[in-house]
Amino acid sequence: MSEIHKFLFEGVPVRGVLVRLTDVWTEILRRHASGGVDRAYAGPVQNLLGEMLAAVTLMQSNIKFNGALLLQLFGDGPVKLAVAEVQPDFGLRATATVIGTIRPDAGLGELVDVNHQGRCAITLDPTDKLPGQLAYQGVVPLSDGGQTKLERLSSVLELYMRQSEQLDTTLVLAADANMAAGLLIQRLPASGSGSLEVHEDYKRIAMLASSLKQEELLTLDAETVLRRLFWQEKLLRFEHLVGDPVPHFSCTCSRERVEKMILGLGTAEVQDILAERGEVEVGCEFCGARERFDAIDVAQIFKAGL
Repeated sequence: MSEIHKFLFEGVPVRGVLVRLTDVWTEILRRHASGGVDRAYAGPVQNLLGEMLAAVTLMQSNIKFNGALLLQLFGDGPVKLAVAEVQPDFGLRATATVIGTIRPDAGLGELVDVNHQGRCAITLDPTDKLPGQLAYQGVVPLSDGGQTKLERLSSVLELYMRQSEQLDTTLVLAADANMAAGLLIQRLPASGSGSLEVHEDYKRIAMLASSLKQEELLTLDAETVLRRLFWQEKLLRFEHLVGDPVPHFSCTCSRERVEKMILGLGTAEVQDILAERGEVEVGCEFCGARERFDAIDVAQIFKAGL
């Protein structure tokens, strides 16, 4: 089962989260590949998408946001768009649009940021938006502010945290075909004469966290990871209670949403599709579900929409 472990460092304003996504991650890969061998993600794309999924789970665990949290990467590489989304109940989904060939050892820059056009966007879309309220979105480049590309998603997200939330954050992310995992360490806001000491405490803990190798994150259980990294620190663990949400696969697509999309296309365009194909077929890139509408279905949609 997928896991979320939250903890604090006693006497130090530093918090942490460790996530291990197993069943939900393999379900996402299975659903994507079920469309045929050609739909299976290349290794570098698969690993990037897994890291993105671990990252949104970490962020949702950290801020307890009542709404959807989306992480998007887009640019001028073969990965035109990659999306990972988490709901308040830790329902997860992810997908990527790939056009072109992927080298087996391709890094983030080669995948998304060939000519420094790559961007990372994080969107917070509240469930209970007020009338006229828009979702919040922050965007950062896939570079360090100059011409140096950031080759790790963790580095991009650390930059985002510093710029948008002014909070020092350390991330370790990893993924393979069986697991997507991540560790987040974050310094809590502090003020007063002890702020310098707090900063030094954070630097010490962040250095320990950064020593975690990706293969260790993927192969060691959570207890072993935390014990090996922070054996000299006093951790205060948050107990997982019965009924607490756990990461699981969830897609928000529905036939009703597709009907609204068809209505939005307009009668003329939909009739052209029917004339050419005999039906309107729409597939969900997240879960693989396919909805089909014949001429009678379409007529009923537009009649109901009048």
